Amino acid sequence: MQKSQITIKEFIDKSIGEWKSLRSTHTIAFQEFENTTSNIFISYLSLDSIEAKDLLKKFSFSLNPKFAIKIIWQASSDWTNEDKSDQNDTTLIFSQKDINSGIILRNKGYAEMIHAYSNYFIDEQENLNIITEYNSIISEEKIWFISNHLRARYSLIKNKEFGSLIQTSHSSEIRKITS
Repeated sequence: MQKSQITIKEFIDKSIGEWKSLRSTHTIAFQEFENTTSNIFISYLSLDSIEAKDLLKKFSFSLNPKFAIKIIWQASSDWTNEDKSDQNDTTLIFSQKDINSGIILRNKGYAEMIHAYSNYFIDEQENLNIITEYNSIISEEKIWFISNHLRARYSLIKNKEFGSLIQTSHSSEIRKITS
């Protein structure tokens, strides 16, 4: 594999800020489609914070954490006719294996709301690829920058036992630029 030109820290540096996300989710098994609009806030979190220390205690393997981030989002969906908005947050701690790959500790998973860890790598096109194995499913995410203020995210959720595709989603994330 060719070495990429960007490190995980540089990728996250580009991601810090406030984003507006438009996501389309396709649940294959039920042939259902959902659109979600979210406001996303990504910021660095001190490794000495309570959230980071608590998360590190949840995992029994040793690693060398490099940095942590907190992601807060507020989302509204067309899934129901109710006019409601959900807010949530997650803490991620990054530990590098080498310049292009490592582990992400999560206090909440992307596909299952449990403590999880993911393997990540940055590919030759400077896309961040994240693979997470949960109890019964595998989540694969790819995030890339189209420009400095526009990110795209694609995810697949597969059945762990049979490898069958359960869900796909695509997001366009536009950075809020402050004056």
